[in-house]
Amino acid sequence: MRINIHFKDRVGIAHEILAVLASRGLNVVAVEVDPPNIYIDSPELLEFMLPSLQQDCARVRGVGNIEVVDILPGIRRRLNLDTMMAVMEDPVLAIDAGGKIVIANAAAAAATGMSEAELCQKNLSELMEDSAVLNELISSAFRVPSREVILSGEPFLMDVTPVSEPFTAGLAKLGQAVGAVLTLHAPRRIGGRLHALQHSEAGGFHLIIGESEQIRALKIRAARVAVVDAPLLITGETGTGKELLAQACHGVSARSNAPFLELNCAALPESLAESELFGYMAGAFTGAQRGGKPGLIEMADGGTVFLDEIGEMSLYLQAKLLRFLNDGKFRRIGGDKEVKVNVRIISATHRNLRKMVQEGQFREDLFYRLNVLHLEMPALRERPDDILLLARHFIERACTQAQKPICRLNSSACAALVSNRWPGNVRQLQNVVFRAITMSDERVLDAADLDWAEDSISADEVNLDAAESWEISVNAFERALLEKLYPQYPSSRKLAARLDTSHSMIAAKLRKHGIPEGKR
Repeated sequence: MRINIHFKDRVGIAHEILAVLASRGLNVVAVEVDPPNIYIDSPELLEFMLPSLQQDCARVRGVGNIEVVDILPGIRRRLNLDTMMAVMEDPVLAIDAGGKIVIANAAAAAATGMSEAELCQKNLSELMEDSAVLNELISSAFRVPSREVILSGEPFLMDVTPVSEPFTAGLAKLGQAVGAVLTLHAPRRIGGRLHALQHSEAGGFHLIIGESEQIRALKIRAARVAVVDAPLLITGETGTGKELLAQACHGVSARSNAPFLELNCAALPESLAESELFGYMAGAFTGAQRGGKPGLIEMADGGTVFLDEIGEMSLYLQAKLLRFLNDGKFRRIGGDKEVKVNVRIISATHRNLRKMVQEGQFREDLFYRLNVLHLEMPALRERPDDILLLARHFIERACTQAQKPICRLNSSACAALVSNRWPGNVRQLQNVVFRAITMSDERVLDAADLDWAEDSISADEVNLDAAESWEISVNAFERALLEKLYPQYPSSRKLAARLDTSHSMIAAKLRKHGIPEGKR
Protein backbone atom coordinates (compact mmCIF):
# COMPACT_ATOMS: atom_id res chain seq x y z
CA MET A 1 0.00 0.00 0.00
CA ARG A 2 1.13 3.54 -0.71
CA ILE A 3 0.35 6.26 1.79
CA ASN A 4 0.88 9.99 2.27
CA ILE A 5 1.55 11.20 5.82
CA HIS A 6 1.14 14.92 6.45
CA PHE A 7 3.58 16.49 8.92
CA LYS A 8 4.99 19.76 10.18
CA ASP A 9 8.59 19.95 9.06
CA ARG A 10 11.30 19.65 11.69
CA VAL A 11 14.67 17.97 11.95
CA GLY A 12 14.43 14.18 12.28
CA ILE A 13 10.67 13.82 11.81
CA ALA A 14 10.97 11.66 8.69
CA HIS A 15 13.30 9.29 10.55
CA GLU A 16 10.82 9.02 13.44
CA ILE A 17 7.94 8.22 11.06
CA LEU A 18 9.92 5.47 9.38
CA ALA A 19 10.87 4.11 12.80
CA VAL A 20 7.15 3.65 13.58
CA LEU A 21 6.73 1.47 10.47
CA ALA A 22 9.90 -0.48 11.32
CA SER A 23 8.62 -1.15 14.83
CA ARG A 24 5.54 -2.76 13.27
CA GLY A 25 7.69 -4.95 11.01
CA LEU A 26 6.55 -3.19 7.82
CA ASN A 27 9.02 -3.25 4.95
CA VAL A 28 9.44 0.08 3.09
CA VAL A 29 10.49 -0.09 -0.58
CA ALA A 30 10.25 3.60 -1.53
CA VAL A 31 10.15 6.93 0.27
CA GLU A 32 9.65 10.42 -1.11
CA VAL A 33 9.81 13.45 1.16
CA ASP A 34 8.24 16.67 -0.08
CA PRO A 35 7.34 18.77 2.98
CA PRO A 36 4.69 18.85 4.33
CA ASN A 37 4.21 15.34 2.90
CA ILE A 38 6.10 12.07 3.17
CA TYR A 39 5.08 9.41 0.67
CA ILE A 40 5.78 5.78 1.62
CA ASP A 41 5.38 2.54 -0.36
CA SER A 42 5.03 -0.45 1.94
CA PRO A 43 3.75 -3.62 0.19
CA GLU A 44 3.04 -5.33 3.54
CA LEU A 45 0.81 -2.51 4.80
CA LEU A 46 -2.87 -3.49 4.52
CA GLU A 47 -5.96 -1.35 4.81
CA PHE A 48 -7.14 -2.76 8.14
CA MET A 49 -3.79 -1.68 9.70
CA LEU A 50 -4.33 2.00 8.95
CA PRO A 51 -6.30 3.00 12.09
CA SER A 52 -3.68 1.56 14.46
CA LEU A 53 -0.85 3.01 12.34
CA GLN A 54 -2.53 6.43 12.56
CA GLN A 55 -2.59 6.08 16.38
CA ASP A 56 1.10 5.15 16.53
CA CYS A 57 2.11 7.99 14.21
CA ALA A 58 0.01 10.48 16.17
CA ARG A 59 2.44 10.02 19.07
CA VAL A 60 5.15 11.59 16.90
CA ARG A 61 5.09 15.34 17.36
CA GLY A 62 3.95 17.18 14.22
CA VAL A 63 2.39 14.22 12.36
CA GLY A 64 -1.08 14.74 10.87
CA ASN A 65 -3.49 12.56 8.89
CA ILE A 66 -2.61 9.52 6.79
CA GLU A 67 -4.24 9.03 3.38
CA VAL A 68 -3.94 6.32 0.77
CA VAL A 69 -2.50 7.27 -2.66
CA ASP A 70 -2.44 5.25 -5.88
CA ILE A 71 1.17 5.99 -6.78
CA LEU A 72 4.11 7.97 -5.45
CA PRO A 73 4.46 11.43 -7.11
CA GLY A 74 8.06 10.84 -8.19
CA ILE A 75 7.16 7.55 -9.84
CA ARG A 76 4.17 9.24 -11.53
CA ARG A 77 6.43 11.95 -12.90
CA ARG A 78 8.91 9.38 -14.14
CA LEU A 79 6.20 7.35 -15.86
CA ASN A 80 4.75 10.48 -17.46
CA LEU A 81 8.23 11.53 -18.60
CA ASP A 82 8.93 8.07 -20.05
CA THR A 83 5.61 8.12 -21.91
CA MET A 84 6.20 11.63 -23.26
CA MET A 85 9.68 10.69 -24.44
CA ALA A 86 8.39 7.50 -26.04
CA VAL A 87 5.67 9.21 -28.10
CA MET A 88 7.88 12.07 -29.31
CA GLU A 89 8.72 11.54 -32.98
CA ASP A 90 11.86 13.70 -32.79
CA PRO A 91 15.02 12.29 -31.20
CA VAL A 92 15.61 13.75 -27.71
CA LEU A 93 18.80 13.44 -25.68
CA ALA A 94 19.42 14.72 -22.15
CA ILE A 95 23.11 15.23 -21.31
CA ASP A 96 24.97 16.19 -18.15
CA ALA A 97 27.50 19.00 -17.81
CA GLY A 98 30.25 16.87 -19.39
CA GLY A 99 28.18 15.71 -22.34
CA LYS A 100 27.36 12.21 -21.04
CA ILE A 101 23.92 11.08 -22.20
CA VAL A 102 21.64 10.44 -19.23
CA ILE A 103 18.27 10.07 -20.99
CA ALA A 104 17.42 9.07 -24.57
CA ASN A 105 14.03 8.46 -26.14
CA ALA A 106 12.98 5.75 -28.59
CA ALA A 107 13.32 8.09 -31.59
CA ALA A 108 16.95 8.79 -30.65
CA ALA A 109 17.59 5.08 -30.36
CA ALA A 110 16.08 4.51 -33.82
CA ALA A 111 18.14 7.35 -35.33
CA THR A 112 21.41 5.98 -33.96
CA GLY A 113 20.71 2.27 -34.28
CA MET A 114 21.36 1.74 -30.56
CA SER A 115 19.13 0.86 -27.64
CA GLU A 116 18.24 3.51 -25.08
CA ALA A 117 20.42 1.72 -22.53
CA GLU A 118 23.39 1.73 -24.92
CA LEU A 119 22.93 5.43 -25.63
CA CYS A 120 23.04 6.22 -21.93
CA GLN A 121 26.57 4.80 -21.82
CA LYS A 122 27.80 7.14 -24.56
CA ASN A 123 29.15 10.66 -24.63
CA LEU A 124 27.64 13.13 -27.08
CA SER A 125 30.99 13.54 -28.85
CA GLU A 126 30.87 9.85 -29.80
CA LEU A 127 27.61 10.37 -31.72
CA MET A 128 28.22 13.69 -33.46
CA GLU A 129 30.23 13.77 -36.68
CA ASP A 130 31.65 17.16 -35.61
CA SER A 131 33.37 16.66 -32.26
CA ALA A 132 33.52 20.45 -31.75
CA VAL A 133 29.76 20.55 -31.14
CA LEU A 134 30.11 19.40 -27.52
CA ASN A 135 32.93 21.87 -26.80
CA GLU A 136 30.75 24.66 -28.19
CA LEU A 137 27.84 23.62 -25.97
CA ILE A 138 29.95 23.45 -22.81
CA SER A 139 31.82 26.71 -23.46
CA SER A 140 28.52 28.57 -23.98
CA ALA A 141 26.87 27.04 -20.90
CA PHE A 142 24.49 25.21 -23.26
CA ARG A 143 22.99 28.46 -24.49
CA VAL A 144 23.43 28.33 -28.27
CA PRO A 145 21.09 29.04 -31.19
CA SER A 146 19.64 26.24 -33.29
CA ARG A 147 22.15 24.69 -35.67
CA GLU A 148 22.46 21.69 -37.93
CA VAL A 149 24.40 18.64 -36.77
CA ILE A 150 25.20 15.27 -38.31
CA LEU A 151 24.07 12.30 -36.23
CA SER A 152 24.89 8.82 -37.52
CA GLY A 153 25.53 10.32 -40.94
CA GLU A 154 22.13 12.08 -41.16
CA PRO A 155 21.46 15.83 -40.81
CA PHE A 156 19.30 17.16 -37.96
CA LEU A 157 18.44 20.65 -36.76
CA MET A 158 19.40 20.73 -33.07
CA ASP A 159 17.54 22.83 -30.50
CA VAL A 160 19.31 23.16 -27.12
CA THR A 161 17.52 23.81 -23.82
CA PRO A 162 19.84 24.28 -20.80
CA VAL A 163 19.13 22.40 -17.58
CA SER A 164 20.05 24.69 -14.68
CA GLU A 165 20.21 24.41 -10.92
CA PRO A 166 17.35 26.10 -9.07
CA PHE A 167 17.63 29.84 -8.49
CA THR A 168 19.60 30.50 -5.30
CA ALA A 169 18.39 33.31 -3.06
CA GLY A 170 20.83 36.19 -2.82
CA LEU A 171 22.45 35.49 -6.20
CA ALA A 172 21.90 37.90 -9.07
CA LYS A 173 21.83 35.24 -11.74
CA LEU A 174 20.23 31.89 -12.39
CA GLY A 175 21.83 28.71 -11.17
CA GLN A 176 24.69 27.11 -13.05
CA ALA A 177 23.84 24.93 -16.07
CA VAL A 178 24.25 21.27 -15.19
CA GLY A 179 23.40 19.89 -18.63
CA ALA A 180 20.93 20.30 -21.47
CA VAL A 181 18.09 18.69 -23.36
CA LEU A 182 18.81 18.33 -27.09
CA THR A 183 15.89 18.03 -29.51
CA LEU A 184 16.82 16.92 -33.02
CA HIS A 185 14.52 17.69 -35.96
CA ALA A 186 14.93 15.73 -39.19
CA PRO A 187 14.51 17.79 -42.41
CA ARG A 188 11.29 15.98 -43.31
CA ARG A 189 9.80 16.77 -39.89
CA ILE A 190 10.69 20.43 -40.38
CA GLY A 191 9.01 20.32 -43.78
CA GLY A 192 5.91 18.81 -42.22
CA ARG A 193 5.69 21.65 -39.72
CA LEU A 194 6.14 24.25 -42.48
CA HIS A 195 3.36 22.58 -44.43
CA ALA A 196 1.07 22.57 -41.39
CA LEU A 197 1.69 26.29 -40.78
CA GLN A 198 1.16 27.28 -44.40
CA HIS A 199 -1.73 24.97 -45.24
CA SER A 200 -4.03 24.63 -42.24
CA GLU A 201 -6.90 23.40 -44.45
CA ALA A 202 -6.64 20.09 -46.23
CA GLY A 203 -6.29 20.56 -49.96
CA GLY A 204 -8.77 19.24 -52.49
CA PHE A 205 -10.65 20.17 -55.63
CA HIS A 206 -13.52 21.54 -53.54
CA LEU A 207 -11.32 24.60 -52.92
CA ILE A 208 -11.40 25.44 -56.64
CA ILE A 209 -14.61 27.45 -56.94
CA GLY A 210 -16.52 27.25 -60.19
CA GLU A 211 -19.39 25.46 -61.90
CA SER A 212 -18.58 26.40 -65.47
CA GLU A 213 -18.01 23.77 -68.11
CA GLN A 214 -14.31 24.66 -68.22
CA ILE A 215 -13.80 24.17 -64.48
CA ARG A 216 -15.78 20.93 -64.39
CA ALA A 217 -13.69 19.53 -67.22
CA LEU A 218 -10.51 20.72 -65.47
CA LYS A 219 -11.44 19.00 -62.21
CA ILE A 220 -12.18 15.72 -64.00
CA ARG A 221 -8.84 15.81 -65.82
CA ALA A 222 -6.95 16.97 -62.72
CA ALA A 223 -8.41 14.14 -60.59
CA ARG A 224 -6.91 11.64 -63.03
CA VAL A 225 -3.57 13.43 -63.25
CA ALA A 226 -3.23 13.92 -59.48
CA VAL A 227 -2.99 10.22 -58.64
CA VAL A 228 -0.22 9.58 -61.18
CA ASP A 229 3.11 9.96 -59.40
CA ALA A 230 4.93 11.88 -62.15
CA PRO A 231 6.01 15.51 -62.75
CA LEU A 232 3.12 17.85 -63.53
CA LEU A 233 3.24 21.16 -65.40
CA ILE A 234 0.42 23.66 -64.84
CA THR A 235 0.11 26.54 -67.29
CA GLY A 236 -2.16 29.55 -67.30
CA GLU A 237 -2.18 33.29 -66.99
CA THR A 238 -1.06 35.07 -63.85
CA GLY A 239 -3.72 35.10 -61.15
CA THR A 240 -5.76 32.14 -62.41
CA GLY A 241 -5.05 29.95 -59.36
CA LYS A 242 -2.30 27.61 -60.52
CA GLU A 243 -0.95 27.19 -56.98
CA LEU A 244 -4.41 26.29 -55.68
CA LEU A 245 -4.69 23.65 -58.39
CA ALA A 246 -1.26 22.27 -57.43
CA GLN A 247 -2.31 22.06 -53.78
CA ALA A 248 -5.50 20.26 -54.79
CA CYS A 249 -3.55 17.72 -56.84
CA HIS A 250 -1.24 17.10 -53.88
CA GLY A 251 -4.20 16.85 -51.51
CA VAL A 252 -5.81 13.94 -53.37
CA SER A 253 -2.57 12.15 -54.21
CA ALA A 254 -0.89 9.33 -52.31
CA ARG A 255 1.48 11.98 -50.92
CA SER A 256 -1.27 13.98 -49.21
CA ASN A 257 0.02 13.22 -45.69
CA ALA A 258 3.52 14.45 -46.57
CA PRO A 259 4.70 18.08 -46.93
CA PHE A 260 3.70 20.38 -49.79
CA LEU A 261 6.32 23.12 -50.04
CA GLU A 262 6.55 25.83 -52.68
CA LEU A 263 9.19 28.12 -54.15
CA ASN A 264 8.50 31.11 -56.39
CA CYS A 265 11.37 31.05 -58.88
CA ALA A 266 10.74 34.67 -59.84
CA ALA A 267 10.92 36.00 -56.28
CA LEU A 268 14.58 35.21 -55.50
CA PRO A 269 17.92 35.73 -57.22
CA GLU A 270 19.71 32.63 -58.50
CA SER A 271 21.98 32.15 -55.46
CA LEU A 272 19.17 32.40 -52.92
CA ALA A 273 16.83 30.26 -55.00
CA GLU A 274 19.50 27.53 -55.15
CA SER A 275 20.06 27.56 -51.38
CA GLU A 276 16.31 27.56 -50.69
CA LEU A 277 15.74 24.64 -53.03
CA PHE A 278 18.79 22.47 -52.39
CA GLY A 279 20.14 23.74 -49.03
CA TYR A 280 23.78 24.28 -48.10
CA MET A 281 26.53 22.92 -45.87
CA ALA A 282 28.31 24.70 -43.03
CA GLY A 283 30.60 27.46 -44.29
CA ALA A 284 29.29 27.20 -47.87
CA PHE A 285 29.22 31.01 -48.20
CA THR A 286 29.52 34.15 -46.11
CA GLY A 287 26.47 34.61 -43.92
CA ALA A 288 25.40 30.97 -44.11
CA GLN A 289 23.60 29.61 -41.06
CA ARG A 290 26.01 27.86 -38.73
CA GLY A 291 25.96 24.14 -39.28
CA GLY A 292 24.18 24.34 -42.65
CA LYS A 293 20.53 24.22 -43.65
CA PRO A 294 18.32 21.74 -45.52
CA GLY A 295 16.53 22.89 -48.67
CA LEU A 296 12.88 22.54 -49.63
CA ILE A 297 13.53 19.38 -51.64
CA GLU A 298 15.12 17.70 -48.63
CA MET A 299 12.42 18.88 -46.21
CA ALA A 300 9.64 17.71 -48.55
CA ASP A 301 10.95 14.12 -48.71
CA GLY A 302 7.96 11.89 -49.44
CA GLY A 303 5.84 14.87 -50.48
CA THR A 304 5.60 17.52 -53.19
CA VAL A 305 7.62 20.58 -54.15
CA PHE A 306 5.75 23.22 -56.15
CA LEU A 307 7.94 25.42 -58.35
CA ASP A 308 5.93 28.49 -59.31
CA GLU A 309 7.02 30.61 -62.28
CA ILE A 310 9.40 27.88 -63.44
CA GLY A 311 9.97 29.90 -66.62
CA GLU A 312 11.98 32.42 -64.57
CA MET A 313 14.49 29.82 -63.36
CA SER A 314 18.08 30.42 -64.49
CA LEU A 315 19.75 28.00 -66.91
CA TYR A 316 22.21 26.99 -64.17
CA LEU A 317 19.42 25.99 -61.80
CA GLN A 318 17.57 24.31 -64.65
CA ALA A 319 20.56 22.00 -65.13
CA LYS A 320 20.69 21.17 -61.40
CA LEU A 321 16.94 20.53 -61.30
CA LEU A 322 17.20 18.28 -64.37
CA ARG A 323 19.84 16.19 -62.62
CA PHE A 324 17.54 15.76 -59.64
CA LEU A 325 14.59 14.78 -61.82
CA ASN A 326 16.70 12.15 -63.54
CA ASP A 327 17.74 10.17 -60.46
CA GLY A 328 16.27 11.85 -57.36
CA LYS A 329 19.73 12.87 -56.11
CA PHE A 330 21.29 16.25 -55.44
CA ARG A 331 24.11 17.90 -53.53
CA ARG A 332 23.79 20.78 -51.14
CA ILE A 333 25.76 23.93 -51.89
CA GLY A 334 29.28 23.32 -50.60
CA GLY A 335 28.64 19.63 -50.04
CA ASP A 336 30.28 16.56 -51.54
CA LYS A 337 27.71 14.02 -50.38
CA GLU A 338 24.75 13.11 -52.57
CA VAL A 339 21.35 13.18 -50.92
CA LYS A 340 18.55 11.01 -52.32
CA VAL A 341 14.92 11.91 -51.63
CA ASN A 342 11.52 10.91 -52.98
CA VAL A 343 9.77 14.10 -54.09
CA ARG A 344 7.19 14.88 -56.75
CA ILE A 345 7.77 18.10 -58.69
CA ILE A 346 4.76 20.19 -59.72
CA SER A 347 5.69 23.30 -61.67
CA ALA A 348 3.69 26.22 -63.02
CA THR A 349 4.23 29.10 -65.40
CA HIS A 350 2.34 31.77 -67.30
CA ARG A 351 5.01 31.84 -70.00
CA ASN A 352 5.16 29.87 -73.26
CA LEU A 353 7.89 27.35 -72.47
CA ARG A 354 7.90 25.91 -75.98
CA LYS A 355 8.72 29.33 -77.36
CA MET A 356 11.37 29.81 -74.68
CA VAL A 357 12.94 26.49 -75.71
CA GLN A 358 13.11 27.68 -79.31
CA GLU A 359 14.73 30.94 -78.19
CA GLY A 360 17.29 29.10 -76.01
CA GLN A 361 15.90 30.52 -72.75
CA PHE A 362 14.71 27.18 -71.36
CA ARG A 363 16.30 23.76 -71.57
CA GLU A 364 14.47 21.45 -73.93
CA ASP A 365 15.35 18.33 -71.94
CA LEU A 366 14.04 19.91 -68.73
CA PHE A 367 10.82 20.97 -70.48
CA TYR A 368 10.05 17.37 -71.42
CA ARG A 369 10.92 16.13 -67.92
CA LEU A 370 8.55 18.67 -66.35
CA ASN A 371 5.79 18.28 -68.94
CA VAL A 372 5.07 14.58 -68.36
CA LEU A 373 1.57 15.57 -67.21
CA HIS A 374 -0.06 18.86 -68.10
CA LEU A 375 -3.00 20.96 -66.92
CA GLU A 376 -4.16 24.29 -68.30
CA MET A 377 -5.83 26.71 -65.88
CA PRO A 378 -8.41 28.75 -67.82
CA ALA A 379 -8.47 32.54 -67.63
CA LEU A 380 -11.38 34.09 -65.77
CA ARG A 381 -12.77 35.74 -68.93
CA GLU A 382 -13.02 32.26 -70.47
CA ARG A 383 -15.41 31.15 -67.73
CA PRO A 384 -17.76 34.10 -67.16
CA ASP A 385 -20.32 31.83 -65.48
CA ASP A 386 -17.97 31.57 -62.47
CA ILE A 387 -17.41 35.32 -61.97
CA LEU A 388 -20.41 35.99 -59.72
CA LEU A 389 -19.88 32.74 -57.82
CA LEU A 390 -16.30 33.76 -57.07
CA ALA A 391 -17.31 37.34 -56.27
CA ARG A 392 -19.86 36.21 -53.69
CA HIS A 393 -17.27 33.88 -52.13
CA PHE A 394 -14.77 36.75 -51.83
CA ILE A 395 -17.48 39.08 -50.48
CA GLU A 396 -18.29 36.61 -47.70
CA ARG A 397 -14.62 36.18 -46.83
CA ALA A 398 -13.91 39.95 -46.92
CA CYS A 399 -16.95 40.78 -44.77
CA THR A 400 -15.91 38.15 -42.23
CA GLN A 401 -12.38 39.57 -42.03
CA ALA A 402 -13.70 43.14 -41.78
CA GLN A 403 -16.32 42.04 -39.20
CA LYS A 404 -19.14 43.45 -41.31
CA PRO A 405 -22.55 42.03 -42.21
CA ILE A 406 -22.47 40.06 -45.46
CA CYS A 407 -23.04 42.40 -48.41
CA ARG A 408 -24.68 41.59 -51.71
CA LEU A 409 -24.39 42.82 -55.28
CA ASN A 410 -27.14 44.67 -57.15
CA SER A 411 -27.88 44.01 -60.82
CA SER A 412 -25.66 46.86 -61.98
CA ALA A 413 -22.66 45.52 -60.01
CA CYS A 414 -23.28 41.97 -61.28
CA ALA A 415 -23.39 43.15 -64.88
CA ALA A 416 -20.24 45.21 -64.38
CA LEU A 417 -18.38 42.24 -62.92
CA VAL A 418 -19.42 39.90 -65.71
CA SER A 419 -18.59 42.44 -68.43
CA ASN A 420 -15.08 43.20 -67.19
CA ARG A 421 -12.16 41.62 -69.08
CA TRP A 422 -10.25 40.72 -65.89
CA PRO A 423 -6.67 40.79 -67.16
CA GLY A 424 -5.53 39.94 -63.61
CA ASN A 425 -7.97 37.01 -63.45
CA VAL A 426 -9.19 35.64 -60.10
CA ARG A 427 -6.56 37.55 -58.13
CA GLN A 428 -7.77 40.85 -59.60
CA LEU A 429 -11.41 39.95 -58.87
CA GLN A 430 -10.49 39.19 -55.26
CA ASN A 431 -8.67 42.52 -54.91
CA VAL A 432 -11.59 44.45 -56.42
CA VAL A 433 -14.04 42.81 -54.02
CA PHE A 434 -11.85 43.31 -50.94
CA ARG A 435 -11.30 46.95 -51.86
CA ALA A 436 -15.03 47.51 -52.31
CA ILE A 437 -15.86 45.90 -48.96
CA THR A 438 -13.18 47.96 -47.22
CA MET A 439 -14.16 51.32 -48.70
CA SER A 440 -17.96 50.99 -48.71
CA ASP A 441 -20.34 51.04 -45.75
CA GLU A 442 -23.34 49.99 -47.87
CA ARG A 443 -25.05 46.63 -47.46
CA VAL A 444 -25.67 46.51 -51.22
CA LEU A 445 -22.73 47.06 -53.56
CA ASP A 446 -23.29 49.05 -56.76
CA ALA A 447 -21.13 49.19 -59.88
CA ALA A 448 -19.80 52.53 -58.65
CA ASP A 449 -18.34 50.78 -55.57
CA LEU A 450 -16.14 48.57 -57.75
CA ASP A 451 -12.73 50.08 -58.49
CA TRP A 452 -10.68 48.31 -61.14
CA ALA A 453 -8.28 48.79 -64.03
CA GLU A 454 -8.85 51.14 -66.91
CA ASP A 455 -10.66 50.08 -70.10
CA SER A 456 -13.32 48.17 -68.14
CA ILE A 457 -16.80 48.31 -69.57
CA SER A 458 -19.39 49.17 -66.94
CA ALA A 459 -22.97 47.98 -66.97
CA ASP A 460 -24.09 51.59 -67.49
CA GLU A 461 -22.75 51.38 -71.04
CA VAL A 462 -25.18 48.58 -71.84
CA ASN A 463 -28.93 49.29 -71.76
CA LEU A 464 -30.06 46.67 -69.26
CA ASP A 465 -33.68 47.72 -69.44
CA ALA A 466 -33.71 47.05 -73.18
CA ALA A 467 -32.47 43.51 -72.78
CA GLU A 468 -35.02 41.18 -74.37
CA SER A 469 -33.04 37.93 -74.28
CA TRP A 470 -29.59 36.54 -73.51
CA GLU A 471 -28.56 36.64 -77.17
CA ILE A 472 -29.70 40.26 -77.61
CA SER A 473 -27.93 41.27 -74.38
CA VAL A 474 -24.68 39.61 -75.45
CA ASN A 475 -24.86 41.26 -78.87
CA ALA A 476 -25.43 44.64 -77.23
CA PHE A 477 -22.46 44.13 -74.94
CA GLU A 478 -20.20 43.02 -77.82
CA ARG A 479 -21.12 46.07 -79.85
CA ALA A 480 -20.55 48.44 -76.91
CA LEU A 481 -17.16 46.85 -76.17
CA LEU A 482 -15.95 46.99 -79.78
CA GLU A 483 -17.21 50.55 -80.35
CA LYS A 484 -15.35 51.68 -77.23
CA LEU A 485 -12.02 50.02 -78.01
CA TYR A 486 -11.83 50.18 -81.82
CA PRO A 487 -10.84 53.89 -81.94
CA GLN A 488 -7.89 53.08 -79.65
CA TYR A 489 -6.94 49.89 -81.53
CA PRO A 490 -8.04 50.63 -85.14
CA SER A 491 -7.36 47.25 -86.72
CA SER A 492 -8.62 43.75 -86.15
CA ARG A 493 -5.11 42.52 -85.29
CA LYS A 494 -4.44 45.26 -82.72
CA LEU A 495 -7.86 44.80 -81.17
CA ALA A 496 -7.40 41.01 -81.05
CA ALA A 497 -4.07 41.50 -79.26
CA ARG A 498 -5.72 43.92 -76.79
CA LEU A 499 -8.52 41.45 -76.01
CA ASP A 500 -6.16 38.47 -76.05
CA THR A 501 -8.16 36.49 -78.59
CA SER A 502 -7.88 35.41 -82.20
CA HIS A 503 -7.68 37.84 -85.11
CA SER A 504 -10.29 35.91 -87.10
CA MET A 505 -12.85 36.09 -84.28
CA ILE A 506 -12.43 39.85 -83.88
CA ALA A 507 -12.64 40.39 -87.66
CA ALA A 508 -15.90 38.41 -87.75
CA LYS A 509 -17.36 40.40 -84.84
CA LEU A 510 -16.41 43.73 -86.46
CA ARG A 511 -18.14 42.71 -89.68
CA LYS A 512 -21.18 41.49 -87.75
CA HIS A 513 -21.65 44.82 -85.94
CA GLY A 514 -20.58 47.05 -88.83
CA ILE A 515 -17.56 48.52 -87.09
CA PRO A 516 -16.27 50.92 -88.24
CA GLU A 517 -19.58 52.42 -89.21
CA GLY A 518 -20.88 51.21 -92.55
CA LYS A 519 -18.47 48.28 -92.76
CA ARG A 520 -20.18 44.94 -93.34
